[in-house]
Amino acid sequence: MSDLISYQLEDGIATLTLSNGKVNAISPDVIAAFNAALDRAEQDKAIVIITGQPGILSGGYDLKVMTSGPQNAVNLVAAGSTLARRMLAHPFPVIVACGGHAVAKGAFILLSADYRIGVEGPFSIGLNEVQIGMTMHHAGIELARDRLRKSAFHRSVINGEMFDPQGAVDAGFLDKVVPVEQLMASAIAAAQQLKKINMTAHKNTKLKVRKALLETLDRAIELDQQHLI
Repeated sequence: MSDLISYQLEDGIATLTLSNGKVNAISPDVIAAFNAALDRAEQDKAIVIITGQPGILSGGYDLKVMTSGPQNAVNLVAAGSTLARRMLAHPFPVIVACGGHAVAKGAFILLSADYRIGVEGPFSIGLNEVQIGMTMHHAGIELARDRLRKSAFHRSVINGEMFDPQGAVDAGFLDKVVPVEQLMASAIAAAQQLKKINMTAHKNTKLKVRKALLETLDRAIELDQQHLI
């Protein structure tokens, strides 16, 4: 596969490991590698586990790209939002094993998955866009609106509040928190459990449940491309 996203298939489970520097920045090349890995997982009819490095899933979009010009920023955000939409509609279950921090686009990866496991520790999870001077994009707002608990949505998106792992469960970024040494075993156990469901029923039900969200994201992605962020 790619140096940026490694692909390991074992027993019907495809593990995609993001490795792009110390903050696992999401760049155009990372998104291309993600899409290639999801293509392969779909061909393999595999349940997907997405993970990062010890201590971090991702710190968000590559700031070098985001600050290299307005159009580059718009293009990267649109590609990232399109990836989120693809994850939400993926025909097989998508699990994220978050080994630490998940910030900005890192947190949106959590919001785009079917099941999310985090780890105990002094980690920050959330959407810090307004903290760093970015107005939240339409697609991000709609994804957060759908997946976060109502009590946390405004605090997260408008206030840029960051959550510790247990707070991230309460907010809706994570489903479960485990000791760090149990992360991958817990993710594999969740994947094994999900292998028992009927995948056609899973796919069709997922598309029904998320129909309104997917349509809203399509409109939001168009809006984001029309307006320089």
